[in-house]
Amino acid sequence: QVQLAESGGGLVQAGDSLRLSCSASGGTFSLLAMGWFRQAPGKEREFVAGISRTGGTTDYADSVKGRFTISRDNAKKTVSLQMNSLKSEDTAVYYCVGRWVGAQEYNYWGQGTQVTVSS
Repeated sequence: QVQLAESGGGLVQAGDSLRLSCSASGGTFSLLAMGWFRQAPGKEREFVAGISRTGGTTDYADSVKGRFTISRDNAKKTVSLQMNSLKSEDTAVYYCVGRWVGAQEYNYWGQGTQVTVSS
């Protein structure tokens, strides 16, 4: 059973940067495609970014392209989300997610970390 734990959330001002990290345990991390989702108050959970097992392929929501960067370190079993030029609309709980290759949906979710961007 894979367990994911996020860290790095907090309160920042618009235009600031923040880096989220996620540590994985309990599975073969290099076999997992990883990603980040977020959920703002009163809104549905939405995809933010994804990264392939090797890190060679990444994908982003249009709303964060050019501002957010996802990366991973398979040796350390971590995945990160560098968030730059933050906007108030980025305020949400951010979840680290993972799925086995071939799975249609993300199988594993972290507990979430709050990011609040003040304008």
